[in-house]
Amino acid sequence: METKKEVFDQIDGQDVIRYTLVNDQQTRISVLSYGGTWQEFVVNEDGVERSLIWGLDSMADYQRVGYCLCQSIGRVAGRIGGAKFKIDDQEYQVEMNEQTHSLHGGDHGFNTLNFDGKFSEDDDQVSVILSKHIKASDDNYPGNLDVEIKFTLDNQNQVSISFMGDTDAATLFNPTNHVYWNTTDDRTSLAKQWLQISSTAHLEFDEEKVPTGKKLSVKATAYDFNQEQPIEDALKQLNAENGGIEFDDAYEVNPSETTPIAMVGDTDGKRRVKLYSDRNGLVVFTANPFDPDQEAAHEYNALATEAQTLPDAINHSDFGDIVLRPGKPVTNTIRYQYERLN
Repeated sequence: METKKEVFDQIDGQDVIRYTLVNDQQTRISVLSYGGTWQEFVVNEDGVERSLIWGLDSMADYQRVGYCLCQSIGRVAGRIGGAKFKIDDQEYQVEMNEQTHSLHGGDHGFNTLNFDGKFSEDDDQVSVILSKHIKASDDNYPGNLDVEIKFTLDNQNQVSISFMGDTDAATLFNPTNHVYWNTTDDRTSLAKQWLQISSTAHLEFDEEKVPTGKKLSVKATAYDFNQEQPIEDALKQLNAENGGIEFDDAYEVNPSETTPIAMVGDTDGKRRVKLYSDRNGLVVFTANPFDPDQEAAHEYNALATEAQTLPDAINHSDFGDIVLRPGKPVTNTIRYQYERLN
């Protein structure tokens, strides 16, 4: 196992550090201190390096492209309706940074922070641990928060991301990584990428993409990914069914350490990645972050997966508990298993 630390770039006068982890198969991941950004997931296939996720070469590019590209998201992933919520009958208002709701922790979320980092290593895996103390006054959430984001690579070509939160007052904690995949040989589109999600229901959204509280069956619809489904075929079915032009949807899944909640792979049958999560939600999003013209034409080359508790959970009693309380630190983990198929 190998580690490497270097200055990647600067932003606002601060160094942005790149931490690189390499296993014995020469699989590597790179993580940026700014935004807890997962910059690389590169595997070695018979001496050929294959990138599985999207990354950029400078902070200027990350700022220009946006899309929270492979960044860590918190305190709360997804949307909070009305940008307000109650904890123990106390109402709180947070930043309303998209229409009339809060998105991805507001304008001062995890993806805007430059974290401290350190390596941790043992015989079969290596990690980088990013940490930050976030004051309630920094992001307008109740409670000062200590957060650690731990990226681990092992010799089984498995990547895990763990988010640990500890607070001094009751607050919300539902982080994720907004990773964007393209696992195909020709990464110019999603023409040869498939998706599988183990789910019977997705959430109904209002016109601002905030959950209404209703869960809709996926059976016999374009939203049904219980079997491996080429993404372009599903997009065509979606358009035929309801005029939809993209997937930007939240699925209810069964948390499991042993059964994947979802998988992505290429239709040529060369590789796949299994996703595991200890929470009950998966948001998927088709995009082309790099080409506004192609995005406008609904020609996509990236698929985002965001494993989390169902969005807006604080405002829906049956969506899951995302309240973090003093003296009860919480760790959430997402795990990604790369597999070579042929």
